[in-house]
Amino acid sequence: MPRRHDPGRRQRIIDAALRVVADKGIAGLSHRSVAAEADVPLGSTTYHFRTLDDLLVAALRQADEGFAAVLAAHPALADPRADLAGELARVLGEWLGGDRTGVELEYELYLAALRRPALRPVAAAWAGGVAERLARRTDPDTARALVALMDGICLQVLLTGAPYDEAYAREALARVVSAGR
Repeated sequence: MPRRHDPGRRQRIIDAALRVVADKGIAGLSHRSVAAEADVPLGSTTYHFRTLDDLLVAALRQADEGFAAVLAAHPALADPRADLAGELARVLGEWLGGDRTGVELEYELYLAALRRPALRPVAAAWAGGVAERLARRTDPDTARALVALMDGICLQVLLTGAPYDEAYAREALARVVSAGR
């Protein structure tokens, strides 16, 4: 029987993996659960992604695009006259105020790198890419400190369920920016 041409299947599998992780957590992810969610044969998942780590790498790369898109939508971050701390606080507020499930999913995949070494380069590339973008406005060390602080603020909001406090975030980010001068 000839193989059916299905150019969108790989992407559907990644999307299904993201839905499975969002619904059941990483512990609920298997080739079988993803195949069922994507409505594809089990062999399709292993054809496109030999291991679960391969699938998680693709899912994390796609999830990372969420925050990157939010950053890209704020051209003021590149404007040297704009208040960098204020703009970053606004970006975090927009991101955390949007689809909370997507934010939680991105952090779940990001933190999975603690136990899954295959994900570490993707997590490092995400943090490095954000720092690189911010280094256009400040020095590289301050940019890395800003990324670490933003991660900490986001994690605290996500883990405690506390509302995002934009004024607090702006003040904390401003301290890091001014210390880097």
